[in-house]
Amino acid sequence: MNDRVVVAGAVYDRGRLLAARRSAPPELAGRWELPGGKLEPGESGEQALVRELREELGVETEPLERIPGEWPLKPGYVLRVWAARLVSGVPVPLQDHDELRWLGPGEGDEVDWLDQDRPAVAEAMRRLPTGTAPTGTAPTGSAPTGTGTAPTRSLPGGARR
Repeated sequence: MNDRVVVAGAVYDRGRLLAARRSAPPELAGRWELPGGKLEPGESGEQALVRELREELGVETEPLERIPGEWPLKPGYVLRVWAARLVSGVPVPLQDHDELRWLGPGEGDEVDWLDQDRPAVAEAMRRLPTGTAPTGTAPTGSAPTGTGTAPTRSLPGGARR
């Protein structure tokens, strides 16, 4: 297969899945995705995922396992998704995103996912860890800030495909 690989992270923390809203390109703006980006020559999928999430969100993550499947994106590109845990940092939209949101169990349909991401998101939501204990080793204060104690929080701010 000669398709270029795009990696995405089903980033889990405290029993929630991280979603990112696209701000660019214009045809994808306002839709939601699992964050990630293109695999560079010489990188493994796991290496690309760690790099992309660091660049796009300013966080350190640990890939756990690849979610089975491969989903076509635009011609010549395929999406591969890894479950990953948040190790350190607070996710902030740094590139091509303007908002982040943590989704808990049953909240996967609350955002307008990119069509090509929907099958991967469905599988990622099925794998959503239960409970509220942190899944990463991030300190207690590393959870996204927001008002109240709602399990779903949006973060202001702005990469992937």
